[in-house]
Amino acid sequence: MQQPEHYRFRIKRVYDQADKHDGRRILVDRLWPRGLTKEKACIDLWLKDIAPSTELRKWFDHDPARWHEFKARYLDELKGNQAQIQLLKQELDKGIVTLVYAAKDEAHNQALVIQENDWLFR
Repeated sequence: MQQPEHYRFRIKRVYDQADKHDGRRILVDRLWPRGLTKEKACIDLWLKDIAPSTELRKWFDHDPARWHEFKARYLDELKGNQAQIQLLKQELDKGIVTLVYAAKDEAHNQALVIQENDWLFR
């Protein structure tokens, strides 16, 4: 997936090949990705507490019809999660950050919400 240059975060599926341009790879899923060992995932940091709440994740169920409502609800959760926001800010201060996620849907996932709202991390 092509990365817009104006965003501070890169995003990538955890199942895609890691490369040297990823910088710090941070998993933003609450659950560990199926079928991947920690070595294969090449994760530098797992921020499961920045992921959508279990209730929101189950409600959304990757239904594109719920996408806009999901984004609004997840953004509210993010705003109330200052500790995790601070952790991501610290990672950005170190250099390139790629948010990795397991969802098959590359157009509807929490990494996109974080990427599109990177103003939270300034």
